[in-house]
Amino acid sequence: MRQQKIPALGRALRALGEQGDELGGDTTEAKLHEIAKDLRRALDLLEETVEGPEPTTRCAEHPFGPRDDSAPDLCLLCETRRRGGRRAARLPDGEREYLVAPSRYGERDERPQARERWIPEMWNGRTWQLCGTPRHDRREAEAFLAAERRGPHAGTAYRLVQEFTDYEVVRGWGSPVRRLPDTMGGRG
Repeated sequence: MRQQKIPALGRALRALGEQGDELGGDTTEAKLHEIAKDLRRALDLLEETVEGPEPTTRCAEHPFGPRDDSAPDLCLLCETRRRGGRRAARLPDGEREYLVAPSRYGERDERPQARERWIPEMWNGRTWQLCGTPRHDRREAEAFLAAERRGPHAGTAYRLVQEFTDYEVVRGWGSPVRRLPDTMGGRG
């Protein structure tokens, strides 16, 4: 696509739109010929602007990928991925056990409950970096980011990252310590 042709194409299409609004029962033959010339000029600009081949699918991820006419976005690659997900979801419970890899951390009942944290991050131009203390309440974290945006040295972008941990993070003298709940019932 040639970017320098886009403004001229936009002007030509806007002019055609205005001419279309003016059409009525009393439109003269000369006016219709003028519209035809403007339409040809807009089509020529469009042909000059488009360089590459027409996409085969409506998929943003794979515009020139293989085509599947039964898929909503005509993309065979994405439709194959969607079908695989539906097939795995329809397996009976007995068969699903063999597809799931056993966890090296044990069963869920043996582990403590997951804790949810909201981590505020700021874009520094190259990477996302931590810009505040992780919080357990989403509204509190969003209020913190809103205050950061209004600050005198606001970053270019902010985001909240949701994290689930199986342990509580406690900092003591600058080093992280992993503290698990007491599972021995007070015996140690």
